[in-house]
Amino acid sequence: MLDFWLAAAVLILLACAVVLLPVLRRLPVSTEHSRQAANLALYHERLGELRSQLLSPEQLSQAEAEAARALLADSSPHPTPPAAGHSGRTLILLSAALLPLLALALYLHWGASAQLALTRELAEPPATVQEMLGRLKRITELQPAAVQGWYMLGRAYMAAEQPKQAASAFEQAAKLSNRAPEVLGKWAEALYFAADKQWSAATQSLTDEALQTDANEMSSLGLLGIAAFEQGRWQDAIGYWQRLALLLPAGDPSRQAIEGGIARARDKLQSGSVTAHQDFALAVRVKLAPSLKDKVAPGDSLFVFIRAAGDGAPNMPLAVKRLQVTDLPVEITFTDADAMLPELKPSAFGKWQVLARISKNGSPTTGEWFAQSKVISAHTQSQAVQELVIEQKDIN
Repeated sequence: MLDFWLAAAVLILLACAVVLLPVLRRLPVSTEHSRQAANLALYHERLGELRSQLLSPEQLSQAEAEAARALLADSSPHPTPPAAGHSGRTLILLSAALLPLLALALYLHWGASAQLALTRELAEPPATVQEMLGRLKRITELQPAAVQGWYMLGRAYMAAEQPKQAASAFEQAAKLSNRAPEVLGKWAEALYFAADKQWSAATQSLTDEALQTDANEMSSLGLLGIAAFEQGRWQDAIGYWQRLALLLPAGDPSRQAIEGGIARARDKLQSGSVTAHQDFALAVRVKLAPSLKDKVAPGDSLFVFIRAAGDGAPNMPLAVKRLQVTDLPVEITFTDADAMLPELKPSAFGKWQVLARISKNGSPTTGEWFAQSKVISAHTQSQAVQELVIEQKDIN
């Protein structure tokens, strides 16, 4: 902002110079004194001329007397209107003094200093998720009628695993966008996860409205497929996901995940099973090493993951829970209900690993401290609570 204010100051100085220029050109001088000095010089010059001429003493005396009378006549004071000139100069000087103050007041009232500061801030990538959320919040405060600002804020909340706040942002974006189908789909998705993956009439209404406007709205198709899978409606899940898979490029990782879900739904349909491994539960107790108590803050984010282990296991977590350091020590139980994707339930695998990460910036992928369990088999999974002590430096 310093360069902006410097440029503004230069412009104000130029404006003041334009206002003061007439006054500077007409600064009051001793006009009367200068006129008398000029007349006196002319008088002496006239005397010199007379004395250089061949005049008689009487003629010279008469000529000198006439020159003296002319000097006296020219040196008599002339009335001037000082009051009017002084008043005009005062008004101009006062205007020049008030001009910077007036310009500053007008800018503070109608200017866009906050928008300018935010624009400069947006030129730099955010360092943390919370910083990104803060920027997007300020965008919606400064431009409350901007659909894109609310939409991006909703997506940022979803990335930060705050679906309730995301639902509010998407709701505002839907109002401003005349209920655009892609916004309705994201709104329904946020409501679904905010309700702990419980389908509701509001979620159904939003997906129906979105697909009625755009039959290929991807968020709605994916969400309907998830809901159908969770409810054991395998054929419906296959139908929604097949429609979605056709909209995604062949090499898209999302398409591969959707195709995996389709295959799993077909297996369920063929086997006639309702839900496999209903009794899956993996209990974990997470602690903080005493040596780290002074190195972490109570508000730092704590992420606890469960992922499949063994050859061919997917790299992505099967389930994740977000807490804070202040919750430690804590005991957590993972079940199939915590699965991030219905086609990747923990019960579908025979070996697992549990990881815990402390992150100051709120990112689940990077942090400062972490812990990782040994491989847990199906045999040991149900026998005891798995102990996890966070004490290692995170190198990711």
